[in-house]
Amino acid sequence: MSIPRQGRSPAVALDELNALRADDAPVHGGRVLAYVYDAGLADVTDAGLRALADFGEVNALDPTVFPSVGRIENDLVGWGLDLLGGAEASCGVVTSGGTESCLLAVLAGREDWRRRGGQGQPVLVMPVTAHPAFAKAAHLLGLRLRFVPVDGGSMRVRAADVATALDEEGTAVALVVVSSPSYAHGVVDPVAEVAAIAAARGVPCHSDACIGGLVLPYLRRSGRDIPDFDLSVPGVRSLSVDLHKYGFAPKGTSLLLFSDAEYRSGTYFTYSSWPGYPVVNTTLQSTKSAGPMAAAWVVSRALGDEGYAAAADRAIRATDLVVDAVGSLPGLRVLGPPDSTLVAIAAEGAEADGGVDPFVLADRMRARGWFIQPQPAFADLPRTVHLTMQPTSIDTVDEFVVDLQRSAAECAGAPWAAADPALLAAASDLEAATLDEATVAGLLAFAGLVGDGGAGLPDEAAGIQALLESLPDPLRDRLLAGFFSLVFSARRGPDA
Repeated sequence: MSIPRQGRSPAVALDELNALRADDAPVHGGRVLAYVYDAGLADVTDAGLRALADFGEVNALDPTVFPSVGRIENDLVGWGLDLLGGAEASCGVVTSGGTESCLLAVLAGREDWRRRGGQGQPVLVMPVTAHPAFAKAAHLLGLRLRFVPVDGGSMRVRAADVATALDEEGTAVALVVVSSPSYAHGVVDPVAEVAAIAAARGVPCHSDACIGGLVLPYLRRSGRDIPDFDLSVPGVRSLSVDLHKYGFAPKGTSLLLFSDAEYRSGTYFTYSSWPGYPVVNTTLQSTKSAGPMAAAWVVSRALGDEGYAAAADRAIRATDLVVDAVGSLPGLRVLGPPDSTLVAIAAEGAEADGGVDPFVLADRMRARGWFIQPQPAFADLPRTVHLTMQPTSIDTVDEFVVDLQRSAAECAGAPWAAADPALLAAASDLEAATLDEATVAGLLAFAGLVGDGGAGLPDEAAGIQALLESLPDPLRDRLLAGFFSLVFSARRGPDA
């Protein structure tokens, strides 16, 4: 809606805002197994939100004017370095989230490559399972991507394949990325092996621990066999870890940690060649609220080291129970197996062999009040559903398992979701680069994704997921962009 001609009272405006959440998925309670991270500790959550408000107007651009910003950032980075293998020379920055951390990690690699005399277009080498934030960074920063396949059994990249890619690309390689763990399958790549191979060729390695950095150390302490992945690994020059994931802080805050300040310097931007104040940006943003970092600081102090250990224990116990349950269900299997608290569930066998379609399973679970995230097939990797287990999941895991069993039983023997032949036929002759917004909107309406109420997914979306899975990558990406363009269509006119 447009803003009203006459202002509301703040209380009325807040009521109107909260009413907008009527259709939102719940962020607490453990029924949404992606996007949210619930420690199940209401008082800690409330403290973080209070800090977010209290520091919302503090400008983190200049720590000389707001010294609290420097103290908060140094404390958060110091915590990360203590936990994740930092040495005396190690350092870091606080960013707005995992994507910014990944962008800056790629920037650091590119600038280091330039200092080493790199010429032409730099190359980023990464597994096909690495987070898309790195592809985004390559797009924005002018790097070429060299993808490396993963093993179909373990879902981990093979160090030998990384070595081959590095040898073929030669001096063009600016950075190698590995996942700790990968989002899609929850497994940790062989970081130590890959980092050693990269270091032998003079190439830095980034360990993406955005989702695992505040879980894996505690799982190791509890006796689990966790592969080496942090800054203590020779050759790992940077590591990302999100505080708004298993740090349980309000969104968005992340840490990007570096082996040394010289390497970090490639991410800084300074500019004094103008008549205004000298600009120093330690991240992509200039003006930014100190609220998120203050909230992360409060949550980390409220939980403490023992609190994070307890949270990791609750989350991994819930994970183990789900993994065991899936192992006993006909037609399903866990892909991985996971090293952390992320689970990927795939079909056991093909459709003709009684395998359960993960896309249909996601619809059945959603009808029972659970959100599990569909993941399309890619190359030789099968379609799956993703689960992000949280500490609060231990309180709901028994109910989840029962509903999973019921949903799997309903799916057993049912046809798998397949793309509508008419839709595929309509898309077969399309060139993504030539499609304008009106044509894309028409295609989305034909697919049932646009109606009188605007753009949105139907209650049963397995067919849509299958359609997206079947389309060529460029066309799929163009339609996804068009869909979000329609979701974010401005409402204009008089106040309703």
